[in-house]
Amino acid sequence: MVIKGKVWKFGDDIDTDIIIPATYLNSTDPTFLGRHCLEPVRPDFSRRVRPGDIVVAGRNFGCGSSREHAPLALKGCRVAAVVAASFARIFFRNAINIGLPVVESPELARKLKNGDRVRIDLDRGLITVIGTGHTAEIAPFPDFLQAIIAAGGLMRYQQKRIRTSRGR
Repeated sequence: MVIKGKVWKFGDDIDTDIIIPATYLNSTDPTFLGRHCLEPVRPDFSRRVRPGDIVVAGRNFGCGSSREHAPLALKGCRVAAVVAASFARIFFRNAINIGLPVVESPELARKLKNGDRVRIDLDRGLITVIGTGHTAEIAPFPDFLQAIIAAGGLMRYQQKRIRTSRGR
């Protein structure tokens, strides 16, 4: 799987209340949540982000509560992936469970700037900064995680597996 997009840069400790404020937690609709994504730190983010864009952040992205609303909000505003120096573990798993690729790269979290364009190759484990050619290796996603992401999340992946096993 290859993802190309523009970088939106954020700092360290972006918690789930920053990703989606608690005011909006009465909904699980990704589109609704996406309209309010990252509102506390960048009020115009949801209006300016484009499908396929990539959020890049520092350490401990997604810390805070374990709610699934945070990765849903990112996916709802059509962010294609998140690259961070590190992730809160529950956020990481929630993101994979809904089909949102999340990639740890402390090097790129430091080097990338707002507006950079990147190409993420999850199969090969490589991120390339378009225009400069700078590359950074990342851990390639295992096949089973790529299958979950490609299916659109864990539930869709399992549904597909059930349908396939019944068709045998």
